[in-house]
Amino acid sequence: MTKLKNPKHEVRIGLIGKYNELQDAYKSIHEAFVHAGAVNECRVIVEPIHSEKLENDPEGLVRRIKDLDGVLVAPGFGERGITGKINAIRYVRENRIPFFGICLGMQCAVVEYAQHVLGISDAASTEVNPHTPHPVIDLMPDQKKITKKGGTMRLGAYPCELRKKSKAQQVYGTSRISERHRHRYEFNNAYRDQLEQAGMLPTGINPDSDLVEIIELKDHPWFIGVQFHPELKSTVENPHPLFAGFIKASMEYRGKRG
Repeated sequence: MTKLKNPKHEVRIGLIGKYNELQDAYKSIHEAFVHAGAVNECRVIVEPIHSEKLENDPEGLVRRIKDLDGVLVAPGFGERGITGKINAIRYVRENRIPFFGICLGMQCAVVEYAQHVLGISDAASTEVNPHTPHPVIDLMPDQKKITKKGGTMRLGAYPCELRKKSKAQQVYGTSRISERHRHRYEFNNAYRDQLEQAGMLPTGINPDSDLVEIIELKDHPWFIGVQFHPELKSTVENPHPLFAGFIKASMEYRGKRG
């Protein structure tokens, strides 16, 4: 309790989402930040940022993000605000600011990397552009046969195997985890080798379906995207290791910045 009331450190984290009431929409994320802050003896100041405001104002985007210690791109559905999320991810990737992407946030990171590192300018998720010639995020073939929209959702807990010596494995301290999912679209394995060769590593894989659950960048201090929802498992007694690791990385980044 003392750690929570009298933290030794402080970080400012940008929470990028698209819903009007960011505090309410992402309540579990805010709580996970409290848990992660306590274990790191750190006050986590969360700054809500609407992704739509980052779409057509490059200078405004820099003003909002450049002094943050870390950025989390939140989960969600639909195409609204996607361009703003992608713009923000590009900035934090290029400027080596700690990044954490959850569900849609992870998917946006894959799209951004395909567009600006692989040079596939029309890479997209089929949720946003159903006719893209480069669906780096897509429904899987067995999902496309389902006519009822709700039936395509991947819900509940699924296992995930972590790559040895990856940041994800170091953070979790184990090689096999189970996390809760709530999403429809997936990392398209047709682009997996191409992305990995360019430095985006698939470090968490579902052992049954071979789907990519975690991505991280090879040459970045902290850039992790997850397909699942780690915030749902975080508690005061057991802060989620990904949130704790993200806050630790943000503290280190702030320390180096001075």
